[in-house]
Amino acid sequence: MVTKRRYNSNGEASEPPPPMDESWWEALMAEDEALSSARPYRTMRRAAPENQYESLYNGSHETDSLDWKRAFELYEQDQVVQLTVTGCNRGGLLVAGDRLHGFVPISHLVETPCPETDAEIWLQKHIDRKINLKIIECDQERGRVVFSERAAQARPGSRKYLLNTLRPGSCVTGVVTNITEFGVFVDLGGVEGLVHVSEISWGRVHHPADVVQLGQEVNVHVIKVEPERARVALSLKRLYPNPWETAEERYLPGQVTEAVITSIVPFGAFARLEEGLDGLIHISEFSALNGSYDPAKMLQEGQRVQVRILHVDAARQRLGLSLKVNETQTS
Repeated sequence: MVTKRRYNSNGEASEPPPPMDESWWEALMAEDEALSSARPYRTMRRAAPENQYESLYNGSHETDSLDWKRAFELYEQDQVVQLTVTGCNRGGLLVAGDRLHGFVPISHLVETPCPETDAEIWLQKHIDRKINLKIIECDQERGRVVFSERAAQARPGSRKYLLNTLRPGSCVTGVVTNITEFGVFVDLGGVEGLVHVSEISWGRVHHPADVVQLGQEVNVHVIKVEPERARVALSLKRLYPNPWETAEERYLPGQVTEAVITSIVPFGAFARLEEGLDGLIHISEFSALNGSYDPAKMLQEGQRVQVRILHVDAARQRLGLSLKVNETQTS
């Protein structure tokens, strides 16, 4: 997480903050800050604009009343602190106590509401409760401190230990804690790592929620560890051989094989030959059904069909398919 150091006059330390590169991790807080109005079934942890997160503090706490020196010490030492829930919104809980205050994203609570439950009503039941927390982001420049109840379940110092012992190329086990449009977050036992959507499968992924579920235990491949920023990049697909490496040897133009329709789009449909190998059936490669070329009327997801290989471009991971299996190849 991002940590920017700049204590007040009582904190002594006042060196300028280091340059921030939040392009990789900033999306985490964007997703956790509040729920947005995206697709109906994507309710697990949706996001609202950044300014909505900032508004959580407006009128609730004065940032100059926060003991930033203590906050940084708690973050760096990975210590647990007990705070009281003072408020909530659909994105999570506001907590405060002993000159500390901040926000707990809903995905960082040990228990989370069921999909059919009104999140805001469920969160209101936590008001006035005391909960154990760890600081996972401390940013004085932007006046915010983010806590996690789930991280507090791990022993003190576990985050530092993990960040110093995780090695790129290793395989570890974790639990899926958050699913977003851009990837999956996995708790490794005190540190959250991100499986970017591009690292979920060698094939096409419509949405990460189609592949994993909240609370699921998964094995992951460690790609990169940045201890100074508490960032861990993970992969699911690198646990398995890349099928594209031998695709051009195993699938030849003109070959007819079975495939499963994985998604239907206005310009055609995507079909899977095997795990990790998805190809496009362009609408021009459909045969008319009852005078219609509408993919939605001709096919359905999960349907098994016979397709003809048009071309295989392993370098670009492109696979062209046709439903015209009995016609002479023209492309």
